Amino acid sequence: MKEETRVPIDSDVDIVTARQRGRALAQQMGFSNSHLTLIATAISELARNILLYAKKGELTLGIANDGGREGLVLVARDQGPGIPDIARALEVGYSTSGSLGLGLPGVKRLMDEFEIVSAVGRGTTVTARKWKR
Repeated sequence: MKEETRVPIDSDVDIVTARQRGRALAQQMGFSNSHLTLIATAISELARNILLYAKKGELTLGIANDGGREGLVLVARDQGPGIPDIARALEVGYSTSGSLGLGLPGVKRLMDEFEIVSAVGRGTTVTARKWKR
């Protein structure tokens, strides 16, 4: 990532800040309005998961270039409890918090690329990219 913005996440206000910054960056990059909405939604879900499960963490927003393609990169990091079963966490409807279980599967569906690395007791890092068409 050549340019990046870090947003600490430890309150509901930070979710709004991350969403606004991500949307502004995507708008500067020339993403369509419909993609701006998808990106903002993915940011909200990732930031909300940090608060819900780890209490605090960080969301990094950046620009990626890959063979002439430009895209937005979201990296959500925390040092929370980790995810014991990533495959299960990516199932629509699965939730350990009593929510609808749309967070991670939703982010995966909204973005073009999605990767999750997690270790129990050590935290989770989710990396998601949206490429400009």
